[in-house]
Amino acid sequence: MIFLKPQRRCDIVAHSALRFCIRAAILTFIALTLSVRTPTQTVPENGAQLGKVMGTVLDVNGDAIAGATVVLGGPDSTDRHIVVTGENGFFEFDDVNPGVANRLVISATGFANWTSPAITLTSGEFKSLGGIELAIAKQETTVLVTSNPVEAATEQVRAQEKQRVLGIIPNFYVSYDPNAVALTTKLKFELALKVSVDPVTIAGIALVSGAKQAANTPNYGQGAAGFGKRFGATAADSFTGTMIGGAILPSVLHQDPRYFYQGTGTTKSRIRHALLSPFIARGDNGKYQPNYSSLGGDLASSALANFYYPRSNRSAGFVFGNFAIQTAERVGATLAQEFVLGRFTHRGGHIKRASPSRPPSDNPVSQDLGY
Repeated sequence: MIFLKPQRRCDIVAHSALRFCIRAAILTFIALTLSVRTPTQTVPENGAQLGKVMGTVLDVNGDAIAGATVVLGGPDSTDRHIVVTGENGFFEFDDVNPGVANRLVISATGFANWTSPAITLTSGEFKSLGGIELAIAKQETTVLVTSNPVEAATEQVRAQEKQRVLGIIPNFYVSYDPNAVALTTKLKFELALKVSVDPVTIAGIALVSGAKQAANTPNYGQGAAGFGKRFGATAADSFTGTMIGGAILPSVLHQDPRYFYQGTGTTKSRIRHALLSPFIARGDNGKYQPNYSSLGGDLASSALANFYYPRSNRSAGFVFGNFAIQTAERVGATLAQEFVLGRFTHRGGHIKRASPSRPPSDNPVSQDLGY
C-alpha cells in the first residue's frame, strides 16, 4: 500500500478543482452564446447581417396615430412580424432578413389601410420610411328609400294648387305627370274645396252672374235682388258640380277627377285624348273606365238646380239642357287644356311647357279602350 504525503495530496486536490472550474466556465460560455439566438430570429445562411425597418404613422394632417397595427410580411405567409405604434406613432422592426421583398400593411380604426411598396434590405441596412400617411376611411351608408303613396300624392296636389293660367286663373285639376299617384279621399275633397273658394273662382261666378243678368235668365228679375239671386244660384251650381263630380263621386267610385295632359303625339291623337277625357276617367287602380264621376256630377248639379231656380225655369228639359251645356263646356275645357292653357300655366312661379313624358304614339285612353 502506497501512502502519499500530506503535501502531495493537497496538490492533487487543488489541480482537480482547477480543471473543474475551467470546464464549468467553458460550458457557461457555450450556454450564453446559444441563448442569444432565439428561435424567432433567423440568421441568413450566407452570413449576411440582419437589417432594421422603422417609421412613423401619421394622418393627413401630420398628427401621429397611436395604436395603429403595423404588419411586415414577406412572400412566405409564415414570415410575418406585427407591432403596434406608440403614442408618437413610431414603429420599429429588428432582425429583418436582407434580400427579401417585404411589404408593410398598416391599419388603424377610422382610417383606410396603407400598404407600402416592396421593401428589400441589403445586408445590415437600417431603413427609415417616410411619407406614411393614413387617409380617413370612406364610409358607405345604405339608405333604403320607400315610396309612400300618400306623401307622394300630397306633394302632387301641393304642386297642382300652384298652377294658374297666366298666374291668375286656377288650373288645379290638371296633372302634367302621366304617372301621377292616385289621390286619397281627403285630397280629392281638399282639391275641390280649394277650387270652390278661390277668389278668382268667386270673381268668375260674379262675371257669369252679370252675363245672366244681362240675358235675364233665370227669371229672377232685374236689379240688385235679381243679381244677388243669380249670383247665389251660379255659386250653388259651381259648388255642387265641383264637390259632387270632383270629390264625392270620385271617392265613392275610386276615380281620378283630374285631366291628364298628353302633350305628345300627333294632333289627331291629342284631340282624341281631349275629347274622350270627359267620358273616360282613370281609376285609382290606374285603369281607364267610364267617367261616371264627371258625368254624374254634371247631372246631379243640374238636377239640384231644380230646387232653387224659379218655378218657371224648372223642368226635365231644363235639367238635361243644363247637363248637355256643362258636358259641352267640359269638352271645350279639355281641348283648351291640351292645346292652349298648358302653354300659359304658371307652376312654381314660372310658365313651363309640359315636357313630353310618353312616346309620341302613346295615347293611354285610346289604347285602353281599344280605339
